[in-house]
Amino acid sequence: MGKEHNTAGENSNLLKLPKPIVLVGLMGAGKSTVGRRLARDLGLDFRDSDNEIQEAAGCSISDIFEIHGEGIFRDLEKRVIKRLLEGSPLVIATGGGAFIQPHIREMISEFGISIWLRAELDVLVERVSRKNTRPLLEKGDKREILSDLMDKRYPVYEQADVIVNSDDGAHEKVVHDIIHALKQFLKTSKAS
Repeated sequence: MGKEHNTAGENSNLLKLPKPIVLVGLMGAGKSTVGRRLARDLGLDFRDSDNEIQEAAGCSISDIFEIHGEGIFRDLEKRVIKRLLEGSPLVIATGGGAFIQPHIREMISEFGISIWLRAELDVLVERVSRKNTRPLLEKGDKREILSDLMDKRYPVYEQADVIVNSDDGAHEKVVHDIIHALKQFLKTSKAS
């Protein structure tokens, strides 16, 4: 069986990553979808921290919140992200609230390269409306909840190492924009 030919991967193999890439942003920004494609193009493994938390806990995130509370969830989230950051370079998609936690943000800053996938409200609302799998959006108006989260979280997400717009276009364009922004970031961080 022949090896799959991936021109995007060839182009991005020149990118030597010293640390894991950590995607942050609100639900619907495309962290998991874009993260999988980015990992494929960079020849890296991909991990979704929410999936890793569910696997470690043996139940859904909704159940963790309901049965054990947010404190237990945040502790699990911190331990899972720490474990993922300690490994070799890979692409990690985090839950929307992870980067908001100061201790998690500090870990990511020290051991990873954070990339904020920034999206406009209309784009987020459209994307999260496709499925009803977001517990935070079950009790209320999605637009209102997301708008409130944007007001609270966008100033924190702005602290990410790299910011890339995740507009309502092709995911491959976002992946291309991330790779380009990463190259610029690595160039300037080596110079300083």
